[in-house]
Amino acid sequence: MDVQEQIKNYIDSQPELKRVDIEMLHKRILKLLPRCKLWFLDGKDDKGKIVTNPNIGYGTQRIRYADEKTKEFYQVGISGNTSGISVYIMGIVDKKYLPETYGKTIGKASVTGYCIKFKVLKDIEIDILEEAILDGVKQTT
Repeated sequence: MDVQEQIKNYIDSQPELKRVDIEMLHKRILKLLPRCKLWFLDGKDDKGKIVTNPNIGYGTQRIRYADEKTKEFYQVGISGNTSGISVYIMGIVDKKYLPETYGKTIGKASVTGYCIKFKVLKDIEIDILEEAILDGVKQTT
């Protein structure tokens, strides 16, 4: 199954309200990043054990670990979770940047060093989320 099919199946598997929000968010990110590489992580480790929620990823960057090893990974990810939706903006070095820059203006969301988490899309300012996504992509390109 190719990545597009995996993404479609993942979105289709979500409860109706979350499915509508994730699908809308997916389309908006594709419009923001029209030529980005798409990823789908099923949330399982090498042994097939579920270790995280599945993620749809967009873009590509090289992540460097503490042991100096590197790997290719996405720049932006989205995932449904038990309390709503998470948007991951990966690779920003300053972990205070997202909360300080977007935390007060994005709306009803929790903003950490790399994650913007909200219950439903209508709770947030989508234009501010898009600005944060583009900002994160710019920082990791």
